[in-house]
Amino acid sequence: MSTSYDALAARFARANRVDEASGWLHWDQSVTMPPGGASARAEQLAALAEISHELIASDITGDLLAKAEAEGASSAEDPWRAANFREMQRNYLMTTAIPADLVGALSRAKNLSETAWRVARPASDFALALPAFTELVKLVREEASALGEALGLSPYNALLEQYDPGRRIADIEPVFDDLRAFLGDTIPEIVERQKTWGDGRAIKAPVAAQREAAQGLLKSIGFDFDHGRLDDSLHPFSTGTPDDARITARWNPDDALTGMMAVLHEAGHAAYTRGQPGDWRGQPVGGDAGMAVHESQSLSYEMQAGRTAAMSHYLAKLLSDAASTDITGEAVSQALLKVSPGYIRVDADEATYPLHVILRFELEQALISGELAPADLPAAWNQRVVESLALDPPDDRNGCLQDIHWYDGAFGYFPTYTLGAMAAAQLFQAASDSIGTDDLHGALEKGDYALLTAWMRDNVHSQGRIYPSSNDLLQAATGAPLSSNAFKAHIKARYLS
Repeated sequence: MSTSYDALAARFARANRVDEASGWLHWDQSVTMPPGGASARAEQLAALAEISHELIASDITGDLLAKAEAEGASSAEDPWRAANFREMQRNYLMTTAIPADLVGALSRAKNLSETAWRVARPASDFALALPAFTELVKLVREEASALGEALGLSPYNALLEQYDPGRRIADIEPVFDDLRAFLGDTIPEIVERQKTWGDGRAIKAPVAAQREAAQGLLKSIGFDFDHGRLDDSLHPFSTGTPDDARITARWNPDDALTGMMAVLHEAGHAAYTRGQPGDWRGQPVGGDAGMAVHESQSLSYEMQAGRTAAMSHYLAKLLSDAASTDITGEAVSQALLKVSPGYIRVDADEATYPLHVILRFELEQALISGELAPADLPAAWNQRVVESLALDPPDDRNGCLQDIHWYDGAFGYFPTYTLGAMAAAQLFQAASDSIGTDDLHGALEKGDYALLTAWMRDNVHSQGRIYPSSNDLLQAATGAPLSSNAFKAHIKARYLS
Protein backbone atom coordinates (compact mmCIF):
# COMPACT_ATOMS: atom_id res chain seq x y z
CA MET A 1 0.00 0.00 0.00
CA SER A 2 1.35 3.42 -0.93
CA THR A 3 2.18 5.66 2.03
CA SER A 4 2.42 9.41 2.43
CA TYR A 5 6.20 9.01 2.30
CA ASP A 6 5.93 7.24 -1.07
CA ALA A 7 3.83 10.07 -2.43
CA LEU A 8 6.44 12.54 -1.20
CA ALA A 9 9.22 10.55 -2.86
CA ALA A 10 7.37 10.69 -6.18
CA ARG A 11 6.82 14.42 -5.80
CA PHE A 12 10.46 15.16 -5.01
CA ALA A 13 11.61 12.93 -7.88
CA ARG A 14 9.48 14.93 -10.30
CA ALA A 15 10.88 18.23 -9.01
CA ASN A 16 14.36 16.81 -9.43
CA ARG A 17 13.65 16.03 -13.09
CA VAL A 18 12.54 19.61 -13.63
CA ASP A 19 15.75 20.86 -11.99
CA GLU A 20 17.80 18.53 -14.20
CA ALA A 21 16.12 20.00 -17.27
CA SER A 22 17.00 23.49 -16.01
CA GLY A 23 20.59 22.35 -15.68
CA TRP A 24 20.72 21.27 -19.31
CA LEU A 25 19.30 24.60 -20.44
CA HIS A 26 21.99 26.37 -18.38
CA TRP A 27 24.65 24.17 -19.99
CA ASP A 28 23.34 24.96 -23.47
CA GLN A 29 23.26 28.67 -22.62
CA SER A 30 26.94 28.59 -21.61
CA VAL A 31 28.24 26.34 -24.38
CA THR A 32 26.18 26.47 -27.58
CA MET A 33 23.31 28.95 -27.41
CA PRO A 34 23.56 32.00 -29.70
CA PRO A 35 23.48 35.36 -27.86
CA GLY A 36 20.12 36.22 -29.36
CA GLY A 37 18.45 33.41 -27.43
CA ALA A 38 19.13 34.95 -24.02
CA SER A 39 15.76 36.61 -23.47
CA ALA A 40 13.71 33.53 -24.40
CA ARG A 41 16.02 31.31 -22.36
CA ALA A 42 15.49 33.49 -19.30
CA GLU A 43 11.73 32.92 -19.59
CA GLN A 44 12.16 29.16 -20.10
CA LEU A 45 14.34 28.83 -17.02
CA ALA A 46 12.01 31.03 -14.97
CA ALA A 47 9.07 28.81 -15.90
CA LEU A 48 10.94 25.66 -14.86
CA ALA A 49 12.06 27.29 -11.59
CA GLU A 50 8.45 28.19 -10.82
CA ILE A 51 7.24 24.64 -11.61
CA SER A 52 9.89 23.10 -9.35
CA HIS A 53 9.04 25.57 -6.59
CA GLU A 54 5.31 24.83 -6.88
CA LEU A 55 5.87 21.08 -6.57
CA ILE A 56 7.79 21.42 -3.30
CA ALA A 57 6.04 24.46 -1.77
CA SER A 58 2.53 23.17 -2.47
CA ASP A 59 0.07 22.65 0.38
CA ILE A 60 -0.10 19.05 -0.85
CA THR A 61 3.57 18.60 0.06
CA GLY A 62 3.01 20.15 3.47
CA ASP A 63 0.06 17.84 4.17
CA LEU A 64 2.04 14.78 3.03
CA LEU A 65 4.96 15.73 5.27
CA ALA A 66 2.65 15.97 8.28
CA LYS A 67 1.04 12.62 7.49
CA ALA A 68 4.40 10.94 6.86
CA GLU A 69 5.66 12.25 10.19
CA ALA A 70 2.63 10.76 11.90
CA GLU A 71 3.31 7.47 10.11
CA GLY A 72 6.84 7.39 11.58
CA ALA A 73 8.91 8.46 8.56
CA SER A 74 11.43 10.38 10.67
CA SER A 75 12.13 7.34 12.83
CA ALA A 76 12.23 4.74 10.07
CA GLU A 77 14.50 1.77 10.74
CA ASP A 78 16.25 2.35 7.40
CA PRO A 79 18.70 5.23 8.09
CA TRP A 80 18.62 6.30 4.44
CA ARG A 81 14.85 6.60 4.47
CA ALA A 82 14.93 8.58 7.71
CA ALA A 83 17.66 10.87 6.34
CA ASN A 84 15.70 11.37 3.11
CA PHE A 85 12.66 12.46 5.09
CA ARG A 86 14.84 14.85 7.11
CA GLU A 87 16.08 16.41 3.87
CA MET A 88 12.55 16.61 2.49
CA GLN A 89 11.51 18.60 5.57
CA ARG A 90 14.53 20.89 5.19
CA ASN A 91 13.85 21.45 1.47
CA TYR A 92 10.21 22.22 2.16
CA LEU A 93 11.09 24.77 4.84
CA MET A 94 13.61 26.55 2.61
CA THR A 95 11.38 26.43 -0.47
CA THR A 96 8.27 27.77 1.24
CA ALA A 97 10.31 30.63 2.65
CA ILE A 98 10.65 32.13 -0.85
CA PRO A 99 7.46 33.51 -2.48
CA ALA A 100 6.72 32.04 -5.90
CA ASP A 101 6.84 35.42 -7.64
CA LEU A 102 10.31 36.04 -6.21
CA VAL A 103 11.47 32.65 -7.53
CA GLY A 104 10.53 33.60 -11.08
CA ALA A 105 11.94 37.10 -10.76
CA LEU A 106 15.22 35.75 -9.41
CA SER A 107 15.54 33.23 -12.23
CA ARG A 108 14.99 35.92 -14.86
CA ALA A 109 17.37 38.33 -13.14
CA LYS A 110 20.10 35.68 -12.87
CA ASN A 111 19.91 34.90 -16.55
CA LEU A 112 19.83 38.53 -17.64
CA SER A 113 22.73 39.38 -15.32
CA GLU A 114 24.80 36.44 -16.54
CA THR A 115 24.13 37.43 -20.14
CA ALA A 116 25.24 40.99 -19.38
CA TRP A 117 28.39 39.65 -17.72
CA ARG A 118 29.24 37.66 -20.85
CA VAL A 119 29.28 40.96 -22.74
CA ALA A 120 30.97 43.03 -20.02
CA ARG A 121 33.85 40.68 -19.22
CA PRO A 122 35.46 40.58 -22.70
CA ALA A 123 34.97 44.36 -22.92
CA SER A 124 36.42 44.80 -19.41
CA ASP A 125 33.60 47.26 -18.67
CA PHE A 126 31.71 46.79 -15.41
CA ALA A 127 29.24 49.49 -16.43
CA LEU A 128 27.79 47.12 -19.04
CA ALA A 129 26.91 44.60 -16.31
CA LEU A 130 25.84 47.07 -13.62
CA PRO A 131 22.11 47.59 -14.38
CA ALA A 132 21.28 43.87 -14.48
CA PHE A 133 23.65 43.16 -11.57
CA THR A 134 22.03 45.85 -9.42
CA GLU A 135 18.59 44.32 -9.95
CA LEU A 136 19.92 40.87 -9.16
CA VAL A 137 21.56 41.98 -5.91
CA LYS A 138 18.28 43.62 -4.85
CA LEU A 139 16.39 40.37 -5.40
CA VAL A 140 19.06 38.23 -3.70
CA ARG A 141 18.80 40.50 -0.66
CA GLU A 142 15.05 39.84 -0.64
CA GLU A 143 15.69 36.11 -0.92
CA ALA A 144 18.25 36.20 1.90
CA SER A 145 15.89 38.11 4.18
CA ALA A 146 13.01 35.71 3.51
CA LEU A 147 15.20 32.66 4.07
CA GLY A 148 16.73 34.16 7.17
CA GLU A 149 13.33 34.89 8.68
CA ALA A 150 12.16 31.32 8.07
CA LEU A 151 15.36 29.72 9.38
CA GLY A 152 16.06 32.10 12.25
CA LEU A 153 19.32 33.20 10.65
CA SER A 154 20.93 36.42 9.45
CA PRO A 155 20.46 36.99 5.70
CA TYR A 156 24.01 36.02 4.77
CA ASN A 157 23.99 32.93 7.01
CA ALA A 158 20.76 31.92 5.28
CA LEU A 159 22.56 32.07 1.92
CA LEU A 160 25.44 30.00 3.35
CA GLU A 161 22.88 27.38 4.40
CA GLN A 162 22.05 26.82 0.73
CA TYR A 163 25.64 25.83 -0.06
CA ASP A 164 27.05 24.26 3.12
CA PRO A 165 24.26 23.30 5.54
CA GLY A 166 25.06 24.09 9.15
CA ARG A 167 28.03 26.36 8.41
CA ARG A 168 27.85 29.94 9.72
CA ILE A 169 29.88 33.15 9.49
CA ALA A 170 30.99 32.56 13.08
CA ASP A 171 32.44 29.17 12.04
CA ILE A 172 34.22 30.51 8.97
CA GLU A 173 35.73 33.80 10.14
CA PRO A 174 38.11 32.34 12.78
CA VAL A 175 39.35 29.71 10.31
CA PHE A 176 39.86 32.30 7.57
CA ASP A 177 41.61 34.67 9.99
CA ASP A 178 43.92 31.83 11.03
CA LEU A 179 44.63 30.96 7.40
CA ARG A 180 45.30 34.58 6.46
CA ALA A 181 47.83 34.88 9.27
CA PHE A 182 49.45 31.55 8.38
CA LEU A 183 49.71 32.45 4.70
CA GLY A 184 51.00 35.93 5.52
CA ASP A 185 53.96 34.30 7.24
CA THR A 186 54.36 31.33 4.89
CA ILE A 187 54.02 32.83 1.41
CA PRO A 188 57.11 35.08 1.74
CA GLU A 189 59.11 32.08 2.97
CA ILE A 190 57.97 30.02 -0.05
CA VAL A 191 58.73 32.86 -2.47
CA GLU A 192 62.22 33.25 -1.01
CA ARG A 193 62.88 29.54 -1.32
CA GLN A 194 61.69 29.49 -4.94
CA LYS A 195 63.96 32.31 -6.10
CA THR A 196 66.34 29.74 -7.54
CA TRP A 197 63.53 28.53 -9.82
CA GLY A 198 63.54 31.63 -11.96
CA ASP A 199 60.15 32.86 -13.11
CA GLY A 200 58.38 29.48 -13.14
CA ARG A 201 57.80 29.98 -16.84
CA ALA A 202 54.36 29.02 -18.15
CA ILE A 203 54.08 26.04 -20.48
CA LYS A 204 52.97 27.13 -23.96
CA ALA A 205 51.06 24.92 -26.39
CA PRO A 206 48.57 25.45 -29.23
CA VAL A 207 44.93 25.28 -28.20
CA ALA A 208 44.29 22.24 -30.41
CA ALA A 209 47.13 20.40 -28.70
CA GLN A 210 45.74 21.33 -25.29
CA ARG A 211 42.33 19.91 -26.17
CA GLU A 212 43.96 16.70 -27.41
CA ALA A 213 46.03 16.40 -24.24
CA ALA A 214 42.94 17.11 -22.10
CA GLN A 215 41.02 14.32 -23.80
CA GLY A 216 43.89 11.94 -23.05
CA LEU A 217 44.04 13.18 -19.47
CA LEU A 218 40.35 12.55 -18.92
CA LYS A 219 40.60 9.03 -20.33
CA SER A 220 43.57 8.18 -18.10
CA ILE A 221 41.90 9.39 -14.90
CA GLY A 222 38.78 7.37 -15.67
CA PHE A 223 36.31 9.92 -17.06
CA ASP A 224 33.58 8.00 -18.89
CA PHE A 225 32.87 9.62 -22.26
CA ASP A 226 29.81 7.40 -22.68
CA HIS A 227 28.34 9.31 -19.73
CA GLY A 228 29.98 12.70 -20.09
CA ARG A 229 31.64 15.21 -22.39
CA LEU A 230 34.16 18.06 -22.48
CA ASP A 231 33.35 21.42 -24.10
CA ASP A 232 34.60 25.02 -24.15
CA SER A 233 33.05 27.87 -22.18
CA LEU A 234 33.90 31.38 -21.03
CA HIS A 235 34.21 30.13 -17.43
CA PRO A 236 35.02 26.48 -16.58
CA PHE A 237 32.19 24.59 -14.89
CA SER A 238 30.69 21.17 -14.29
CA THR A 239 27.05 20.18 -14.39
CA GLY A 240 24.97 17.11 -15.01
CA THR A 241 23.47 13.97 -13.54
CA PRO A 242 24.87 10.55 -12.57
CA ASP A 243 24.15 9.41 -16.14
CA ASP A 244 25.46 12.48 -17.96
CA ALA A 245 28.23 14.55 -16.36
CA ARG A 246 29.43 17.48 -18.47
CA ILE A 247 32.49 19.63 -17.93
CA THR A 248 33.90 22.67 -19.69
CA ALA A 249 37.26 24.42 -19.80
CA ARG A 250 38.86 27.45 -21.41
CA TRP A 251 42.28 27.49 -23.08
CA ASN A 252 45.22 29.86 -23.09
CA PRO A 253 47.96 29.22 -25.70
CA ASP A 254 50.45 31.04 -23.46
CA ASP A 255 49.67 28.90 -20.41
CA ALA A 256 48.56 25.36 -21.23
CA LEU A 257 48.42 24.25 -17.61
CA THR A 258 45.50 26.54 -16.73
CA GLY A 259 43.26 24.56 -19.07
CA MET A 260 44.61 21.19 -17.91
CA MET A 261 44.09 22.08 -14.26
CA ALA A 262 40.57 23.31 -15.02
CA VAL A 263 39.84 19.95 -16.64
CA LEU A 264 41.09 18.08 -13.56
CA HIS A 265 39.09 20.38 -11.28
CA GLU A 266 35.83 19.95 -13.15
CA ALA A 267 36.44 16.21 -13.55
CA GLY A 268 36.55 15.96 -9.77
CA HIS A 269 33.10 17.53 -9.62
CA ALA A 270 31.90 15.16 -12.34
CA ALA A 271 33.26 12.11 -10.49
CA TYR A 272 31.25 13.14 -7.43
CA THR A 273 28.11 13.59 -9.52
CA ARG A 274 28.59 10.21 -11.20
CA GLY A 275 29.27 8.41 -7.91
CA GLN A 276 26.19 9.46 -5.95
CA PRO A 277 24.07 6.59 -4.57
CA GLY A 278 22.04 5.07 -7.40
CA ASP A 279 19.37 3.64 -5.12
CA TRP A 280 18.40 7.19 -4.11
CA ARG A 281 18.55 8.85 -7.51
CA GLY A 282 16.25 11.85 -7.65
CA GLN A 283 15.72 11.99 -3.89
CA PRO A 284 17.15 14.71 -1.62
CA VAL A 285 19.35 12.24 0.27
CA GLY A 286 20.82 11.02 -3.02
CA GLY A 287 22.41 14.35 -3.86
CA ASP A 288 25.70 15.92 -2.80
CA ALA A 289 26.56 16.87 0.77
CA GLY A 290 26.96 20.56 -0.02
CA MET A 291 29.38 22.63 -2.03
CA ALA A 292 32.25 22.47 0.48
CA VAL A 293 32.28 18.70 -0.05
CA HIS A 294 31.82 19.15 -3.81
CA GLU A 295 34.83 21.46 -3.89
CA SER A 296 36.81 18.97 -1.83
CA GLN A 297 36.39 16.51 -4.69
CA SER A 298 37.46 18.92 -7.43
CA LEU A 299 40.43 20.10 -5.37
CA SER A 300 41.46 16.55 -4.49
CA TYR A 301 41.68 15.90 -8.23
CA GLU A 302 43.28 19.21 -9.18
CA MET A 303 45.40 20.37 -6.24
CA GLN A 304 46.13 17.38 -4.05
CA ALA A 305 46.73 14.77 -6.79
CA GLY A 306 47.12 16.98 -9.87
CA ARG A 307 50.13 18.95 -8.61
CA THR A 308 52.18 16.05 -7.29
CA ALA A 309 55.54 15.36 -8.90
CA ALA A 310 54.10 12.11 -10.22
CA MET A 311 51.31 13.89 -12.13
CA SER A 312 53.66 16.63 -13.34
CA HIS A 313 55.67 14.05 -15.28
CA TYR A 314 52.50 12.53 -16.72
CA LEU A 315 51.15 15.94 -17.77
CA ALA A 316 54.49 16.76 -19.40
CA LYS A 317 54.28 13.61 -21.50
CA LEU A 318 50.69 14.32 -22.58
CA LEU A 319 51.47 17.88 -23.63
CA SER A 320 54.75 16.90 -25.31
CA ASP A 321 53.03 14.25 -27.40
CA ALA A 322 50.11 16.49 -28.33
CA ALA A 323 52.24 19.55 -29.16
CA SER A 324 55.12 17.58 -30.74
CA THR A 325 57.64 19.28 -28.46
CA ASP A 326 59.79 18.43 -25.45
CA ILE A 327 58.30 19.48 -22.13
CA THR A 328 59.92 18.16 -18.97
CA GLY A 329 58.23 17.05 -15.79
CA GLU A 330 60.42 19.44 -13.84
CA ALA A 331 59.22 22.38 -15.94
CA VAL A 332 55.59 21.40 -15.39
CA SER A 333 56.15 20.92 -11.66
CA GLN A 334 57.78 24.31 -11.25
CA ALA A 335 55.04 26.01 -13.26
CA LEU A 336 52.33 24.33 -11.15
CA LEU A 337 54.01 24.96 -7.80
CA LYS A 338 55.37 28.45 -8.41
CA VAL A 339 53.91 30.73 -5.74
CA SER A 340 53.33 34.25 -6.97
CA PRO A 341 50.34 36.51 -6.27
CA GLY A 342 48.21 37.20 -9.33
CA TYR A 343 44.95 38.87 -10.28
CA ILE A 344 42.91 35.84 -11.37
CA ARG A 345 41.48 33.42 -8.82
CA VAL A 346 41.12 30.42 -11.13
CA ASP A 347 44.78 30.76 -12.16
CA ALA A 348 46.05 31.30 -8.61
CA ASP A 349 48.62 29.04 -7.02
CA GLU A 350 47.63 26.84 -4.11
CA ALA A 351 49.07 29.13 -1.42
CA THR A 352 47.60 32.46 -2.54
CA TYR A 353 44.25 31.01 -3.64
CA PRO A 354 42.61 31.28 -0.17
CA LEU A 355 43.34 35.01 -0.13
CA HIS A 356 41.24 35.40 -3.28
CA VAL A 357 38.38 33.57 -1.58
CA ILE A 358 38.60 35.50 1.68
CA LEU A 359 38.30 38.87 -0.04
CA ARG A 360 35.22 37.65 -1.92
CA PHE A 361 33.72 36.29 1.31
CA GLU A 362 34.07 39.72 2.91
CA LEU A 363 32.83 41.68 -0.10
CA GLU A 364 29.74 39.57 -0.66
CA GLN A 365 28.71 39.97 2.96
CA ALA A 366 28.89 43.73 2.44
CA LEU A 367 26.84 43.46 -0.77
CA ILE A 368 24.11 41.44 0.93
CA SER A 369 23.95 43.65 4.03
CA GLY A 370 23.70 46.79 1.88
CA GLU A 371 26.93 48.19 3.28
CA LEU A 372 28.37 48.00 -0.24
CA ALA A 373 26.38 49.26 -3.23
CA PRO A 374 26.78 47.31 -6.49
CA ALA A 375 28.05 50.45 -8.23
CA ASP A 376 30.92 50.69 -5.72
CA LEU A 377 32.09 47.10 -6.22
CA PRO A 378 35.05 47.81 -8.58
CA ALA A 379 36.67 50.29 -6.21
CA ALA A 380 36.06 48.11 -3.15
CA TRP A 381 37.40 45.07 -5.02
CA ASN A 382 40.58 46.81 -6.09
CA GLN A 383 41.21 48.09 -2.57
CA ARG A 384 40.87 44.55 -1.13
CA VAL A 385 43.23 43.14 -3.75
CA VAL A 386 45.84 45.75 -2.83
CA GLU A 387 45.45 44.86 0.85
CA SER A 388 45.40 41.08 0.36
CA LEU A 389 47.77 40.48 -2.53
CA ALA A 390 49.72 43.76 -2.86
CA LEU A 391 48.45 44.06 -6.45
CA ASP A 392 46.40 46.77 -8.16
CA PRO A 393 44.05 45.29 -10.82
CA PRO A 394 44.64 47.07 -14.14
CA ASP A 395 41.04 46.70 -15.37
CA ASP A 396 37.64 45.20 -14.60
CA ARG A 397 38.35 41.96 -16.47
CA ASN A 398 41.22 41.27 -14.08
CA GLY A 399 39.14 42.60 -11.23
CA CYS A 400 35.51 42.24 -10.25
CA LEU A 401 34.37 40.84 -13.63
CA GLN A 402 36.63 37.77 -13.57
CA ASP A 403 34.13 35.37 -11.93
CA ILE A 404 30.65 34.43 -13.10
CA HIS A 405 29.29 33.55 -9.66
CA TRP A 406 27.86 36.82 -8.38
CA TYR A 407 26.45 37.70 -11.81
CA ASP A 408 24.62 34.36 -11.68
CA GLY A 409 23.26 35.09 -8.19
CA ALA A 410 25.56 32.67 -6.31
CA PHE A 411 26.17 34.57 -3.08
CA GLY A 412 27.41 32.44 -0.16
CA TYR A 413 29.17 30.06 -2.55
CA PHE A 414 32.72 31.46 -2.53
CA PRO A 415 33.68 30.37 1.02
CA THR A 416 33.15 26.74 0.00
CA TYR A 417 36.22 26.90 -2.26
CA THR A 418 38.62 27.30 0.66
CA LEU A 419 36.50 25.17 3.00
CA GLY A 420 36.71 22.58 0.23
CA ALA A 421 40.50 22.98 -0.02
CA MET A 422 40.81 22.24 3.68
CA ALA A 423 38.48 19.24 3.36
CA ALA A 424 40.46 18.03 0.32
CA ALA A 425 43.66 18.03 2.35
CA GLN A 426 42.00 15.97 5.08
CA LEU A 427 40.44 13.52 2.65
CA PHE A 428 43.55 13.09 0.50
CA GLN A 429 45.64 12.37 3.58
CA ALA A 430 43.10 9.80 4.75
CA ALA A 431 43.04 8.25 1.27
CA SER A 432 46.86 8.12 1.16
CA ASP A 433 46.96 6.45 4.57
CA SER A 434 44.38 3.89 3.49
CA ILE A 435 45.70 3.16 -0.01
CA GLY A 436 49.39 3.55 0.78
CA THR A 437 51.33 6.59 -0.35
CA ASP A 438 53.66 4.64 -2.64
CA ASP A 439 50.81 2.82 -4.35
CA LEU A 440 48.81 6.01 -4.83
CA HIS A 441 51.72 7.99 -6.26
CA GLY A 442 52.74 5.03 -8.42
CA ALA A 443 49.30 5.15 -10.02
CA LEU A 444 49.48 8.93 -10.47
CA GLU A 445 52.73 8.55 -12.43
CA LYS A 446 50.57 6.88 -15.09
CA GLY A 447 47.77 9.43 -14.77
CA ASP A 448 45.64 6.75 -13.12
CA TYR A 449 43.11 8.09 -10.59
CA ALA A 450 41.31 4.76 -10.09
CA LEU A 451 42.61 4.15 -6.55
CA LEU A 452 41.82 7.69 -5.44
CA THR A 453 38.37 7.69 -7.05
CA ALA A 454 37.48 4.32 -5.53
CA TRP A 455 38.36 5.56 -2.05
CA MET A 456 36.35 8.75 -2.56
CA ARG A 457 33.43 6.75 -3.96
CA ASP A 458 33.31 4.55 -0.86
CA ASN A 459 33.79 7.33 1.69
CA VAL A 460 32.23 10.41 0.07
CA HIS A 461 30.31 9.92 -3.19
CA SER A 462 28.20 6.94 -2.13
CA GLN A 463 27.25 8.65 1.14
CA GLY A 464 25.04 11.18 -0.59
CA ARG A 465 23.46 13.44 2.01
CA ILE A 466 22.91 10.78 4.67
CA TYR A 467 24.83 12.91 7.18
CA PRO A 468 23.20 16.15 8.40
CA SER A 469 26.31 18.25 7.70
CA SER A 470 29.64 18.18 5.91
CA ASN A 471 31.39 18.04 9.28
CA ASP A 472 29.60 14.77 10.05
CA LEU A 473 30.68 13.30 6.71
CA LEU A 474 34.30 14.38 7.24
CA GLN A 475 34.26 12.95 10.75
CA ALA A 476 33.16 9.60 9.36
CA ALA A 477 35.64 9.64 6.45
CA THR A 478 38.73 11.08 8.16
CA GLY A 479 38.12 10.80 11.89
CA ALA A 480 37.90 14.58 12.41
CA PRO A 481 35.59 17.50 11.56
CA LEU A 482 36.79 20.22 9.21
CA SER A 483 39.82 22.23 10.34
CA SER A 484 42.73 24.06 8.74
CA ASN A 485 45.33 21.72 10.26
CA ALA A 486 45.66 19.28 7.36
CA PHE A 487 45.75 22.09 4.81
CA LYS A 488 48.50 23.97 6.64
CA ALA A 489 50.50 20.78 7.08
CA HIS A 490 50.07 20.07 3.37
CA ILE A 491 51.33 23.54 2.36
CA LYS A 492 54.39 23.17 4.60
CA ALA A 493 55.15 19.67 3.34
CA ARG A 494 54.74 20.50 -0.36
CA TYR A 495 56.44 23.90 -0.44
CA LEU A 496 58.84 24.05 2.51
CA SER A 497 60.04 20.51 3.16
